[in-house]
Amino acid sequence: MSKLILHSLLSLSVTQKASDLHLSSGEVPCMRINGQLQFLSVSQLSAQVLEIELFKLLNDSQKNRLQQNGQIDIAYHPAKIGRFRVNIFYQMRGISAVFRVINHQIPSLQEIKAPKILPELTQTQSGIVLVTGATGSGKSTTLASLIQYINITATKHIITLEDPIEFIYQNNKSLIQQREISDFGSAIDSILRQDPDIIMLGELRHKQSIQAALTAAETGHLVFATLHTSSAIKSINRIIDVFENHSHNFIRAQLSTSLKAIITQKLVTNNRQRKAIFEVLINTPAVSNLINEGKTKQILSLMQTGQQYGMQIMQSDDL
Repeated sequence: MSKLILHSLLSLSVTQKASDLHLSSGEVPCMRINGQLQFLSVSQLSAQVLEIELFKLLNDSQKNRLQQNGQIDIAYHPAKIGRFRVNIFYQMRGISAVFRVINHQIPSLQEIKAPKILPELTQTQSGIVLVTGATGSGKSTTLASLIQYINITATKHIITLEDPIEFIYQNNKSLIQQREISDFGSAIDSILRQDPDIIMLGELRHKQSIQAALTAAETGHLVFATLHTSSAIKSINRIIDVFENHSHNFIRAQLSTSLKAIITQKLVTNNRQRKAIFEVLINTPAVSNLINEGKTKQILSLMQTGQQYGMQIMQSDDL
C-alpha cells in the first residue's frame, strides 16, 4: 500500500461520509458508515507494507512511543482531503490503524440537536461540565460545538489540552489556544498561570487527569472534558472509584461542589441517518447532597423529575 492508496482510501471515507476507516494487517480495508462496517473490494493489506506506510506518518518520538506502548494517538491532515484522528496499534496479526474522520466544519449546537440547557451551561463561571459516552458516540463533536458556541458568543480566553488535537478553532470573539499534550496533570499548574477563563481537556483517562480537572474547577475556572462512560451515574462512580478508598469521601465532597453537569450521549440510526440522543444531569443542591453522601443510585429519580432544571433521561423509544 502506497501513500497514494492511503490517501485514496481516506478520500473515499470522506466522500462516503464514513465515521472511521479501518486498516488491519492481513485484512481488506473497511469503513464504518451509519454505524455499520463495510468491507471494500480491494486486496488484503500486508502487515509489512502497512507498517512501513503507517510509520511514515510518525516522527521519531512517536515511533518510539508506539514501539514502547503498543499504540499511539495522532492527528493526520493530508492536504485537500481532511483531518483525521488516528490510533495506530499492534494486534495479533501485526499493525493496524483506525482513522476517525473529523469534520472540517464544527457543527452548531442546533445542528446536532443538543438539549436546550447546553448553551446555558457555557455561561457558568466555574465548575466541571462532562460530556460522556462510548467510543464513537460523538463526544468530541458535542464538546467542540460547546467550545465553538462560546467562541462566537463570548469574549473568553480558552485553553485546550488535547491528545491529539482534533477540531481546529478559528478565533472569533474568544481567544482559543490549543495545546497537544498527553499528560494533563503535569500541565495544569502552568495552565493556571496563563490566565484562562475556560479549560477544555480531552478525555479523562486516569486519576491524574481527573484530579487535574477537579483542581482547575476548584480554582475558579470552567472546565469542559470528556469521559468514557455510558451514563451520568456511572460517570460519578467512575470519578470516585479511580481514587484510593481512603480518598473517596474527600473526592465526593470535591465533586459535589465542582460538578455542574454531565451530558451523556449515544448515536442511533434512524432512517439511515445517524443522530445523537442525550441524557442530562444538572448538579442541583439535591443531587449534590446525594453525591456527597455516596447515594448515587438515588440520582436517577431526581433526573426523571428534574425537567425544570434541564435534566432528561434517554427514552427507550429513542434507542
